[in-house]
Amino acid sequence: MPEETAPTNTPNTPTVPNESGSSSSVLKTLGCGCAALVVLVLIVPLVWASWGSTDFPRAAPEDMAGRAFQHSQEAYDLVGFKRTVKPGVKDIGVSTENTLSSSSCHDGGLTGLEDKTVDGAYQMSHRWALDHVPASQAASGLRRLHQHLKDKGWEITSYREGAKVKGKDWDLFAKRDDGEGTERMSFTWFAEREYFLGGATAPCAYDPAWKNGDIGPPGDDQTPPSLGPRNGT
Repeated sequence: MPEETAPTNTPNTPTVPNESGSSSSVLKTLGCGCAALVVLVLIVPLVWASWGSTDFPRAAPEDMAGRAFQHSQEAYDLVGFKRTVKPGVKDIGVSTENTLSSSSCHDGGLTGLEDKTVDGAYQMSHRWALDHVPASQAASGLRRLHQHLKDKGWEITSYREGAKVKGKDWDLFAKRDDGEGTERMSFTWFAEREYFLGGATAPCAYDPAWKNGDIGPPGDDQTPPSLGPRNGT
């Protein structure tokens, strides 16, 4: 009687999966998921930042102009100036100055790399200057301003004391986010000319009175009050 041979393949025999193939499949799936997650992590903040970049408050130009001017007035008092500076300027960079200006606000787009003007949005800035400011007054005044802005929560982005080297200029730049946008202040004393220049910029805002077809940034017709010591001091 011929010897029986065990069958090499039985229909009821369970098939053992290829472990390496299964792991590779899982890794591929996880890899795709991780890649998608990384893309989302990178893109979502950009989109969010782009959406928030034009989320400006609604405010009349005269209100934002007053806000910028008040920052300048506070700085003027802290430095200790006693002269009164009337609105206007005769010779930029030489004479006294007390002016307001308006500029357009921009949208960086979805990627943050675009540069589109936002219709109806504007940013008010106040600029002021005094001539014949001696080094002693400029130095002490800027040191007080530096400490005051730090105490009030402003971020000092740049500060340079020129007194350590005779004839060198002084600089102070600061910014602060008040929840509605970024406002900035800047001050420079030019040693050679004894010329003190200051400025303040309010956050961007939408003009409630703006209409389609209006040309230029709102607020370019604003005039500041006189800058000088308050309360007769």
